Amino acid sequence: MNFATLLRRYGTLIGFALILAFFWINLPETFMTARNWLNITQQLSMLMVVACGMTIVMVMGDFDLSVGSAASLAGIVAGVLFAMGYPVWAAVGTALVVGLLGGAFNGILVSFIGILPFVATLATLTMYSGAAFVLSGGKTISGAAIPEPFSSFARGGIPLGEIGGVALALPNLTIVALLTVLASWVLLEQTTFGRRLYAIGGNVEAAYLSGVAVRRLKLIAFSLTGLSAAGAGIMYASRVASANPTQGSGLMLNAIAAVFLGMTMSEHGVPRVLATVIGVLILGVLDNGLTQMSVDSYVRQILVGAIIVLAVAASSIMKRMRR
Repeated sequence: MNFATLLRRYGTLIGFALILAFFWINLPETFMTARNWLNITQQLSMLMVVACGMTIVMVMGDFDLSVGSAASLAGIVAGVLFAMGYPVWAAVGTALVVGLLGGAFNGILVSFIGILPFVATLATLTMYSGAAFVLSGGKTISGAAIPEPFSSFARGGIPLGEIGGVALALPNLTIVALLTVLASWVLLEQTTFGRRLYAIGGNVEAAYLSGVAVRRLKLIAFSLTGLSAAGAGIMYASRVASANPTQGSGLMLNAIAAVFLGMTMSEHGVPRVLATVIGVLILGVLDNGLTQMSVDSYVRQILVGAIIVLAVAASSIMKRMRR
């Protein structure tokens, strides 16, 4: 295996290892601790859920710009219902349905009406964001309106014992993210549905001529992405014990970045769930390490943008190298 092949196959993992080494050297007392890594997984849980949903649509060669707004809207829907006295199961269930329907609406616009995904989801991004502001009156829903069982869910977890006298637990949000990863992996890698989505992404015309129900599958895929966005919005609301109409604003950019980072690891430059997980971890480790080093948040935003450019460029270069 020559150097070019090694770099093409494992360049992203090598880069991830270098990032880990950099922060381990500069933050020897805090970065590689079990407590910090459990904290990282909890912080990344919402992004992990959204990125899995984004992977599903990007497998087909599409994408969804509305996931951040959909997450905010789901959180607001749950918060409003909490304030009206609805039980947790009803509020959360309704918020998930709203996300599912929002994703289905995107799917209808793209697959049945024929609007380009960029245009369709850019429009719904604005619609869902506006709906979140209208429902909340532009205010944060917090305090007594948020029931204790809902907010305590994000604080809970499965005890893992003690290390160095510090009690550790696997956060509930991390468990939800892991289950989402598992379900997404099974769906895309182990089912006929997933194989057909990859066929659509490879050549939509050939898939259609082969009898694949392209429109229906796209509708389902966008619906699942909307559901994942709603799930992330609910998780975020539980974590901060409040619902804000802008709380999901950063999810879309980071989710796309994570999928593109994962695509650089794929043999054929296509999205894979487990590769997306690595992409999410890279972004999370960068954010955690830079935060501990007191790097300004705006600088971190610049780095995320640079990572997206590098990931897309690397993916494009690898595709040309394979030809």
